[in-house]
Amino acid sequence: MSRYSTSEMARGAAGALLGIAVAGATARAVPGGPELLPFIVAPMGACAVLLFAVPASPLAQPWPVVGGNLISTAVGLTAYWLIDDVLIAAAVGVGAAIGVMMLLNCLHPPGGACALLAATATPAIADQGPLFVFAPVAVNTLALLVIALVVNNLTGRRYPHRPPAPTPASAASELGITTPDVEEAMKRLADRLDVLPADIVAIVRDAETHALDRRLGSIPVSRIMNTDVAVAHPFESIYRARALIVQRQVKTLPVIDSERRVIGVLSIIDLFTRDLVELETVDSIMRPDVTTILASTPVADLVPVMTSEGYKNVPVVDDDGRLVGMITRGELIAVLHRALLGAT
Repeated sequence: MSRYSTSEMARGAAGALLGIAVAGATARAVPGGPELLPFIVAPMGACAVLLFAVPASPLAQPWPVVGGNLISTAVGLTAYWLIDDVLIAAAVGVGAAIGVMMLLNCLHPPGGACALLAATATPAIADQGPLFVFAPVAVNTLALLVIALVVNNLTGRRYPHRPPAPTPASAASELGITTPDVEEAMKRLADRLDVLPADIVAIVRDAETHALDRRLGSIPVSRIMNTDVAVAHPFESIYRARALIVQRQVKTLPVIDSERRVIGVLSIIDLFTRDLVELETVDSIMRPDVTTILASTPVADLVPVMTSEGYKNVPVVDDDGRLVGMITRGELIAVLHRALLGAT
C-alpha cells in the first residue's frame, strides 16, 4: 500500500507535468544561444521531484533550488574550462559543487547533476559559455520554482515550508523536548537527518497527543465537564454578576445570548479590580474574545488549550454553538491524574 495519499500523488504528478512544460516553454521563448542548446536540462526532472513530491524537504526550499542549480552549473563550467580530461573535470566539478553548496547552505541534489552536465559540456553548451548558467539553467529553475509556489499553495501545501511554531511541552511529555534539544541530538548522529529540528519537535508533540488520547480512551470533554454552569446575560447588572460569582464561588462567568450562544466572558478580575461606577451592564465590561470547545472534543485535544494557551476555564458548546457546560483546569488535572495512575 502506498504511503502517499491520493492528493499527494496528484499534486506530485500534475505539478511536475505543468512545471516541466512551463520551464521548457519559457526557456524556448528566450532568444539567443546555439541552435542545438537544450531548452530544458535533465536535472530539472530531479528538481521537479523535490518541488512537487516532497516540498517540505530542506533540499526543496527556494534558496537551495536556485543557489544549488546556478552555483553548481558555474562550478561545473569552471572545471570544464580548467581541466582538459573530461573524466577528471566531471569528478572535480561535482565534488567541488557539493562542497560549495554545503558551504553556502544550498545543498540541492539536482545541483550535482547540473555540475556534471556543465563539466562534460557538449559543443552547444561550450559555445553558450557562461550564459549557460542563465539560459537555460536559471530560466528553467525560476520557472519551475514559480509553478511550485503556485501549485503547492493552491493545493493546500504551504511552500516555502515553514516549521510549526514551537509550543511548550504538553502534559503528556515528562521531559519537555525542545527544538534546541533535537538540534543537539542531531549533531551527535553519525548520519545526520536531513530534516528540520522544528519538524521533528512537531512530530513528537503530535505523537504525545496521540499517546495521551490512547491512554484516555478518547474520552470526550462532555464526560468530564461541569453542566451546572453559572452564566450572565449581556443586559444584566454588573452588581448581579458580582453577587453571582460570589454566591457560586466561581472565577469565570460565560456571557450568553437568548439562544445560549457564548458571546463573551467575565472574570473575577473584571468585576472586582476595576472602577465600575459608571458601568451598568455586563456587556460593557465583558471580554468578547472567548475561546470555546466542542463537547465532542477528545480530552487530549483540550490539553494544549489549557496549558500552552493558558486558559483556566473554557466554556463547552454543542454543534450549534450553544453552551452546555464548563471545563476547568482542575477537572482536566483530575482526569489526567487518573489516566497516569492507570498506566503505572
